[in-house]
Amino acid sequence: MTDLSMAEIVGRTLAERDLTLATSESLTGGQLGATITAVPGASRYYLGGVVVYATEQKARIGGVNPEVLTKYGVVSEQTVVEMVMGVQELTGADYALAASGVAGPDPQEGHPPGEVWIAAIGPRIGMFQPPPVALRFEFEGDRQPIRSKTVDAALEMLRDLLDPLHEG
Repeated sequence: MTDLSMAEIVGRTLAERDLTLATSESLTGGQLGATITAVPGASRYYLGGVVVYATEQKARIGGVNPEVLTKYGVVSEQTVVEMVMGVQELTGADYALAASGVAGPDPQEGHPPGEVWIAAIGPRIGMFQPPPVALRFEFEGDRQPIRSKTVDAALEMLRDLLDPLHEG
C-alpha cells in the first residue's frame, strides 16, 4: 500500500469521526505531514505539526525533556513518546504521531541507519489519557526508502489506533 492510499484511509476515518491529527517529525523532515496533506480535504482533520530535526529543537519546540535526550538519546522510545505527547499537547489534537530515527547514510549516537522509533497516541477520554504506543523498526535501504517506510509505518500505526479490528 502506498503512502497516499493509507493517508486517504486514515484521513477519511478522521474526517468521518470529526477527529484531529498532529505530527512531530525528525528523520522524515516533514514528509509525514506532506503525505497527510496531499489528500484533498486534509484541512478538516490535520492541525499541523513540528519538524524537530536538530536535537536541541526536540527539547525547545518538540516537548522533549533535555534530560531524556541526554540519558536516552534521540533514537529512543522515551524521546519519541515525549515528542508525540508534546505535539498533542501543543496542538490540542485528538491523535498524534511522532517519528525519530536514523535515515543515514551515517549512524547517529551509535544507532545504525534504518533504526526508527515511531509513537502514536489517541484522544483523552475525560480525565483519562491512554498511553502512547511506541514501536521500534529496523528498515532496510538507503535514506529515502527509510524515510518513506517510516511514513508508511506511522500511518499504519494510526490506522491501527483508529480501527483496531481492521482487516488486512
